[in-house]
Amino acid sequence: MTTRFLFYQLLPALTILSILSSCKSTDRSNTAEIAQWRGEHRTGVYDGTSLLNHWEANGLELLWVYEGIGKGYASPAVYNNTIFVNGEKDSTSVVFAIDLNGNLLWEASNGLEFMGEGFSATYPGARSTPTIVEQMVFATSGKGRIGCFEAENGKELWAVDIIKDLNGLENYFGYSESVLVDDGKVYCFPGGEQNNTVALDWKTGNTIWSVPAMRDTFSYCSPILVQLPEKKVLVTHSRHYLYTLDADNGQVLDSYFIEHYQYDGEHCNSPLYANGSIYFIGNEKEDGAIRLDLSADGKLTEVWKNTVIKNNFNGYVVYGNHLFTMVKGNKLLAINTATGAVDAEVKAATGSIIYADNKFICYGMNGDLNLVSFANNEFKVTGQAKVTRGTGQHFAHPVLANGVLLIRHGDALLAYKVS
Repeated sequence: MTTRFLFYQLLPALTILSILSSCKSTDRSNTAEIAQWRGEHRTGVYDGTSLLNHWEANGLELLWVYEGIGKGYASPAVYNNTIFVNGEKDSTSVVFAIDLNGNLLWEASNGLEFMGEGFSATYPGARSTPTIVEQMVFATSGKGRIGCFEAENGKELWAVDIIKDLNGLENYFGYSESVLVDDGKVYCFPGGEQNNTVALDWKTGNTIWSVPAMRDTFSYCSPILVQLPEKKVLVTHSRHYLYTLDADNGQVLDSYFIEHYQYDGEHCNSPLYANGSIYFIGNEKEDGAIRLDLSADGKLTEVWKNTVIKNNFNGYVVYGNHLFTMVKGNKLLAINTATGAVDAEVKAATGSIIYADNKFICYGMNGDLNLVSFANNEFKVTGQAKVTRGTGQHFAHPVLANGVLLIRHGDALLAYKVS
């Protein structure tokens, strides 16, 4: 099987988002300002303390399972006391709202879901993670419908079809972007010649600005927002470029050409910002992991490149002086952010990764869960478990919500006690 199987999930596509809610004891209030893909800042780093330092030999305590969310790889998002996740029913995209005990609160249809044709039909279903802010749920179907729903009851407030309304392009593995929401705008990437990158009004869905950007097709990326001293910068990538935009008006500030792009090496990871630099890991043979410094005016300068590191859609974390990522061969690596060199590695099932309370939680594509600590440039695996419920591929990114680990495995959403 080619590496093309990586996209569909996308990010998994894609997806895993979250912001803390309250579920058991926590050191935060149960009011979240925003819930989104890979945590509050889209970094894969979650708040939380008092997590278990070791997992028992018989694995983790399974608190509950909700089955019936359908096909897909979309991760959940936790907003206040509700879990939101994109799913599928009879080829329809559905947003599910589930309480912290695993009970369905409401569900809302969001147009057709991506089911694929030919090879892409091997990976049908939901891809993106909802973004929730100010009691509004912004969800994107795999066919490109962005719906805005009331968080309390699922009432649809507005919807925009990326393809029909914005002349976007439907790609082979569907839309997996988890839309970015900030300051009254919903940022999305239709990928069209003119409406390439677009900002919508979050209350109406009307277009605020639309730009051709790099006039390049998309690559399943969920963008990030960086607050610089004088402006907010949108950082995303298309198929051939990683680039920066002025979030106020969409003006392209700079771009970085992904020189060795290959068709079967689709990159689905979100860029990651930390300490003045942008980090990106793809699957191209001669690119791999890249660090780019981001200037105050949004310009990008390459600092280093490690061509050995490959990661298509499993995400990565920057913490301290290291970039942490999973790679093929069942390895978790610690990459020195100053040099790009690998300082340490440990055996763990290749998959997605998040970080909280000085610990990594890794969710392997074989269903393995690993708890890993890192100190003095050394890894230590302190817990192992197995996801045995659910269907299909183990592609969704895990989510941590105040001592509870949420895992989406196809038709099932599982909650494990980790505190």
